Amino acid sequence: MRTKTSLRHVGTLAALLIAGTATGAHAQFSGDAGQGASEAPSAGSPTAEKGRSASRAERRRSEKRVDVSPYLEVGQVLTARLKGGDNDVLTYTTLAAGVDASIATRRAELAASVRYEHRFGWSGGMQDDDILSGLVRGRLEAMRGLNLEGGALATRSSADGRGANSGLFIGNSTNSANLYSLYAGPTFARRIGGLDVGAGYRFGYTKVDVDTPAVLPPGAVEQDLFDSSTNHVAWASVGQRPGDLPFGWQVSGGWEREDASQLDQRFEGKYVRGDVTVPVGPTLALLGGVGYEDVEISERAPVVDANGVPVRDAGGRFVTDPASPRLLSFDTDGLIWDAGVMWQPNRRTSLTAKVGRRYGDTIYTGSFTYRADHATTVVVGVYDGLSSFGRGLSGGLAALPTQFDPTRNPISGDINPCVFGQQGGGCLGNQLGGGTTAAQFRNSGVQATLSSRVRGWTYGVGLGYDRRRLLVPSTSPIASLNGIVDENYYLFMTAGRQLDRDSDVAITGYLNYFDNGAPGAGDVQSAGLSAYYSRRFWRGLSGTAAASLNAFDQDGFNSELIGSALVGLRYNF
Repeated sequence: MRTKTSLRHVGTLAALLIAGTATGAHAQFSGDAGQGASEAPSAGSPTAEKGRSASRAERRRSEKRVDVSPYLEVGQVLTARLKGGDNDVLTYTTLAAGVDASIATRRAELAASVRYEHRFGWSGGMQDDDILSGLVRGRLEAMRGLNLEGGALATRSSADGRGANSGLFIGNSTNSANLYSLYAGPTFARRIGGLDVGAGYRFGYTKVDVDTPAVLPPGAVEQDLFDSSTNHVAWASVGQRPGDLPFGWQVSGGWEREDASQLDQRFEGKYVRGDVTVPVGPTLALLGGVGYEDVEISERAPVVDANGVPVRDAGGRFVTDPASPRLLSFDTDGLIWDAGVMWQPNRRTSLTAKVGRRYGDTIYTGSFTYRADHATTVVVGVYDGLSSFGRGLSGGLAALPTQFDPTRNPISGDINPCVFGQQGGGCLGNQLGGGTTAAQFRNSGVQATLSSRVRGWTYGVGLGYDRRRLLVPSTSPIASLNGIVDENYYLFMTAGRQLDRDSDVAITGYLNYFDNGAPGAGDVQSAGLSAYYSRRFWRGLSGTAAASLNAFDQDGFNSELIGSALVGLRYNF
């Protein structure tokens, strides 16, 4: 009896682990999708299919839930610079319309928060402003095995991670950018004739509008700012679970292309590989894979003036020289391999660790998932790959769960960088923390999220470390940027609960440290804490009150402490 039980465990583990030996094209090339994207199962993997089957079963057991809540909101904001600058006091009125939605049915899942806001400035020379912000992530099961997925983000960010910015993006601030990103595409995963077959495609688009260029410390080396890009990802795989053979196998291939408007930049990569999974015990398996990869990154040179200095446009971006030949930023082709282990002591815990050879260097990737109960999930991902601002956002959106509770900064109304829900959490802190650089980069780091509900409180914690090494052609007029290393450390926390049937409270906080690798710019630290209270007065009408404190410091250049308060009314239809 023990032998049968052990063999059953080995078979279950092997069926789950064959996915760990291969990854989708998006994970093969992009290193900053977070949440263990470097270990994400391929479209046709048993793990992906099992996860979707489990999700379908859970949805069948639960009632259909469709919650769509449009609203109108009016608020009055006061913000004061308590330290640094001219100690300005600003007041303005906000008028906003938005919708929050959460849909979970047998065939569809959607989480969304979209908001349009107009600000009327009253003091301090503050101008009127229009702001669109939102986050959407969804999935539709078109037919058995075929899913249509998509996501979109509209938010504001620092244009340059090395420039001064409090993070509130209110008033006549500098170094601010509006960014928009979306992705969409189908994925297919079915078991056909004893084989696990999968395929997928994803289209992504990202656009950045720079409101006000960054004010940098004297002597700081200026980098280029992202404008727009489109990217395409396609992948396919076929494999077999252990049974007829004592091991699992999978053959996969993929292609990715990105075209960026800035300096006519181009990324193109393709790969093919084979992987095996060998169970060596009831809870442990060995993973191994080998393949071939071809990656090329190129761009054109910027226009230079008579002194050889690159020319910039009104938005602070380099002007492309259309007569320049294509210059290589990165070029590699040849053998790739990785090997590792996966440990799954029970259905709630899974650990994967790999070491391999990619990009002419040794890489380390891994993931850890622990679901303590139905309401508490911990996810850790270690990643290493090639990425860009546009591809990173598309991959980051795709890694977010399709069910989450979106949270916003109660003063500025912006979407917070991390989201949490019963499916776990996800953060875009590694994509947004370093500013909107136009350069491609080698990207590595670690990200962890905790999502939990305990004694009426809903908690979420996201933290991580992200390292970028810029890739610029050695023969370009901006070759001095090649090899610059930026490091970003970030922490985001949120907690909230419903006090009674008519009132609720929430607290959020963040810490961010940007270790700047460019000469002369200085490191940047920022932190903030905010509290929010809401009480329903009558039907859909509620009153809100919020307060926040934000600190910002840039070594030897700028230091600010800003306090803000808001009172408002909101009507939910």
